[in-house]
Amino acid sequence: MKLIGNHTSPYVRKVRIVLSEKKTECEFVISDVWSATTDIEHSNPLGKIPVLVLDDNTCIYDSRVIVEYLDSRAPIQRLIPEGGRERIEVKVWEALADGLQDAAITMLLEGRRPETERSPSWINRQARKVDAALASMSRSLGKNAWCYGRNFSLADIAVGSALGYLAFRFPENHWQKTYPNLRTLYEKLMQRDSFKSTLPQ
Repeated sequence: MKLIGNHTSPYVRKVRIVLSEKKTECEFVISDVWSATTDIEHSNPLGKIPVLVLDDNTCIYDSRVIVEYLDSRAPIQRLIPEGGRERIEVKVWEALADGLQDAAITMLLEGRRPETERSPSWINRQARKVDAALASMSRSLGKNAWCYGRNFSLADIAVGSALGYLAFRFPENHWQKTYPNLRTLYEKLMQRDSFKSTLPQ
């Protein structure tokens, strides 16, 4: 297998963390999807990363589908519950974390447009989504050790990837001070090799 991605995408980081936690060997292929010479469309017609290429050249995307495949492929120490309410709860955490990342990336890209073409109202709209997602995460986490249940799961991986992306791209967002329980969770996650080895750079 090989994973097509880069070192800054939080969606790629989520997949890389799952690969590490599941101790799954996978070649990491760097792709710059913004380059005029990119050929990412050959692997994903949407032109997005990550893409997981299987040994038979089947391509799997997006990150939510990839992590589901990887978790089912190595069923020991499942990161996603097999069914029922537990599974839905973990997937809702993932959807919230991915939505935060969607908004943050939209802010980043809009901010890179020429100033005359930039929309401050659009940036503010995305910033409100980020703030709302952080507040919801903090409320749901409360004083719990993990995002869902008593064990580390995909919920924690998704949230950790989102928080790491904010710390990397938006250091002016002081979520660590505003939400100390999220800071505590992220510090605990950063003690894991899977998180330390995939820091965005």
